[in-house]
Amino acid sequence: MDGPPVLSMKGISKEYYGNQVLHEVDLEVKPGEIHALVGENGAGKSTLMNILFGMPVIHTTGGFKGTVEIAGEKVNIANPHEAMDYGIGMVHQEFMLIPDFTITENIKVGREIGRPTFLSRFLGTSMDILDRKAMSRDARKALSRIGMNIEDYVKVAGLPIGYKQFVEIAREIDKTGIRLLVFDEPTAVLTESEADRLLDIMKLIAEQGIAIIFITHRLDEVLTIADSLTILRDGELIERAMTKDMTVVEIAGKMIGRKVERLVDVTDTRAECATDEVALELNGFSVAMPGEQVKNMDVCIQKGEIFGFGGLAGQGKIGIINGIMGLFPAEGEVKIFGEKLRLERLGDALRHEVAFVSEDRRGVGLLLGESIERNIIFSSMQIHNGFLRKWGPFSLLNRKKSKEHALNMIELLDIRCTGPQQKSGSLSGGNQQKVCLARALTMNPKILIVAEPTRGIDIGAKKLVLEHLVKMNLEEDMTIIIISSELVELRSVCSRIAIVAEGKVSEILPPDASDAAFGLAMAGMSVTDIEEEVAHA
Repeated sequence: MDGPPVLSMKGISKEYYGNQVLHEVDLEVKPGEIHALVGENGAGKSTLMNILFGMPVIHTTGGFKGTVEIAGEKVNIANPHEAMDYGIGMVHQEFMLIPDFTITENIKVGREIGRPTFLSRFLGTSMDILDRKAMSRDARKALSRIGMNIEDYVKVAGLPIGYKQFVEIAREIDKTGIRLLVFDEPTAVLTESEADRLLDIMKLIAEQGIAIIFITHRLDEVLTIADSLTILRDGELIERAMTKDMTVVEIAGKMIGRKVERLVDVTDTRAECATDEVALELNGFSVAMPGEQVKNMDVCIQKGEIFGFGGLAGQGKIGIINGIMGLFPAEGEVKIFGEKLRLERLGDALRHEVAFVSEDRRGVGLLLGESIERNIIFSSMQIHNGFLRKWGPFSLLNRKKSKEHALNMIELLDIRCTGPQQKSGSLSGGNQQKVCLARALTMNPKILIVAEPTRGIDIGAKKLVLEHLVKMNLEEDMTIIIISSELVELRSVCSRIAIVAEGKVSEILPPDASDAAFGLAMAGMSVTDIEEEVAHA
């Protein structure tokens, strides 16, 4: 790790439409160094890597401030191909492999080796034929460099997940002049043994002088393999340190550690509202939602409670609501006030007086071509025959009642629109979210489940939405379940917060638990685990 840094990013700042996502961030990685980049969702890790790789999203939104140097040379990388020319590669969490191709073909795709033919002399290299022996030789060399003993002619489609990850790595290693590899959550989809093997491969790569940026939420892996780390929080550099000088508790605390400012004024009465009666119970609950799998989850939520589910993206918290709604295959048991839901029956939860606000407001939450008024009353009309007048066997919409209710909701939630007849699809994202919430509240549910309730909403509107949820909880004894990536939001209003990691509840914490406790829970660990490890050491 001697010599000038392979990568030096200095004073990196980036705005998206007035929203500061990075502010004066520095990142430095030396040859042969494994450098961990850690932080919560939204800390700025992805934006920093997008700048490094010259992704279009950076250049089409005004570029960035600061400098990037590769091996001491100031560069302005315009696109991912240029990043590759500078010897920068990435191993993605989602595989970029072609299943029907062999390992060799996947490693050499885009860099095939041709052998000239008679026609090549007249028609150019497009008439070359593939030199499969040379390609196979390169593939075996790349596999050997990462310690993999596998036949290169095998098709990728039949390989275990771990081996597919290793083929991804070999493809990057095969690129000429590779000197920096970015590993983006590489162990997220691997078994424990495969993850251990991957960490060994990373060490092998580093020993060859290749620098590694290791992006992960698994803090135990950071301490196991990384030489140094950079901690980002809310787009700012919190600390750069050697891992030998840090503990997992310190890292977790610095990742989360911000002053928890109450977005709403909540008194201790929220805890008093909860009773011993169980409102919602999950037993052995699993959901097969791609990218948000839930695995054998057990949770009890009391009547009158404001309960939160938090955690990093892709860990399963969004799968909970989608499984209960019946949008994805679910197994196990879900009870609403003691009555078991039929998970295979779409909408059964609605019939049990459970209302939802989906995180996918455009795909699931709204009828985009319909008016705000129709969106607000739709579920109540379908499930409870609300806003309808009965005329014998016929039902007619009570337009006066429907309009009055829509106007009340527009005023209550401050939905910025031209009126109740405006099409929902023409609203801003934040106002669409409010329409989704208005429709759920119109159901007068016993249990309200809201996923990402304030996504895309400004701070003033956030406060308004959260205050109304608390008001519904206190005045109408409504059980509220909030699923959110915003930990500050959950800690503002919830009496208990379940942190979901790898599809399971890692820990259920009170809102005033330490920053370190929340950070460790997001990494699938707990303070108790650390204390026990220290005791046995």
